[in-house]
Amino acid sequence: MKLSQFKFKLPNEKIALHPPYHRDEARLMVLNRKTGEIEHRQFKDIIDYFDDGDAFIFNDSKVFPARLYGNKEKTGAKIEVFLLRELNESMRLWDVLVDPARKIRIGNKLYFGEDNSMVAEVIDNTTSRGRTLRFLYDGPHEEFKQSLYALGEAPIADEVRNLRPAVPEDMEDFQTIYAKHEGAVTAPSTGLHFSRELMKRMEIKGIQQAFVTMHVGLGNFRSIDVEDLTKHKTDSEQIFVPKEACDIVNTAKTNGHRVCAVGNTSMRTVETAVGPGGVLKEFEGWTNKFIFPPYDFTVADAFVSNFQLPLSVMLMMQCAFGGYEYVKRAYETALEEDYHFGCYGDALLIL
Repeated sequence: MKLSQFKFKLPNEKIALHPPYHRDEARLMVLNRKTGEIEHRQFKDIIDYFDDGDAFIFNDSKVFPARLYGNKEKTGAKIEVFLLRELNESMRLWDVLVDPARKIRIGNKLYFGEDNSMVAEVIDNTTSRGRTLRFLYDGPHEEFKQSLYALGEAPIADEVRNLRPAVPEDMEDFQTIYAKHEGAVTAPSTGLHFSRELMKRMEIKGIQQAFVTMHVGLGNFRSIDVEDLTKHKTDSEQIFVPKEACDIVNTAKTNGHRVCAVGNTSMRTVETAVGPGGVLKEFEGWTNKFIFPPYDFTVADAFVSNFQLPLSVMLMMQCAFGGYEYVKRAYETALEEDYHFGCYGDALLIL
């Protein structure tokens, strides 16, 4: 398939700028991929489609406040730094993106905070936009992390950030209620719809909850610059699939129950860690798996994901799972019926 097949016009007013007041009261479209039938529900109704013994796969990665604003030494030029990941704990080394990149060179010092209390030195240029920073901080590591994060803001998605300013509630809103393992620079957004009440109702109904971890990077959100999708390469992201999750998923499949992947990241994680016969295996490592049509899925037989932006890899995965024509029609319906798109948007359940 070609990149241009995933282009559609999305007006700004269709992009959700805030989550619903109750997480689980977003809208939910349900698409039957065998018949093409579409239903309109609320997100909390998702459990009506699953029974005792079925399993959901969640990504429990935890977002940290990755976006910092600082100033360059001498000139005082304003710099935005986006923290990607910590490279070396003892040396305070971080892999980052900087903007504007052209102003930052090896040896430059950057200052953060109203009193310039946090200082970093540029020690490497890794890509056209990327840099390695060494933070000059002498205290204990945990104290350093707390000080660094206190200066940051929630790394809300660009489609939201471009339309409204950051607000204090963003850090809580942009975090799943089951987030556990810190390392994501953007939220696994489909999981934002799950409330504590909904999770409890799932538990009471006997729906199993399997937790895997993918530390979401910016690879999912980089623009694709090739028309031939087979030539696109995604960034690698760190994943962990524990034995407990494998046991839950494999038991459900063995007993003929349904398995639902929650979001693009959960699906990519289990499709990376799957073994012969569709058996999910323990895994710790990295993945750059890029899923687009056609693709044979081997673990999940249901998939829930938000309504995505044009040309996004998340939309491509939905089309691979639900069928290009069916998903295209679902998106046309969503636009007609005033569904909301993006990280805080409404969701599409594909059965």
